[in-house]
Amino acid sequence: MISHIALAIGLVLVVEGLVIALAPSRLEDLLRALAQIPPETRRMLGLAAITFGTILVWLAKSAFTAGA
Repeated sequence: MISHIALAIGLVLVVEGLVIALAPSRLEDLLRALAQIPPETRRMLGLAAITFGTILVWLAKSAFTAGA
């Protein structure tokens, strides 16, 4: 279980690092655009991302453990 959490955190850091390293000015533009969105809308976007991510992880785990 801990190894899965460490793997997930590591992958998040890799993706975040790639965005910052490869497109720093684009990231700044995105952050400025996000600041213009009302907090409640940002909260709903965050909840949608959490839901989608949870479903994606569940589907991937089910697909890769079904044959094991």
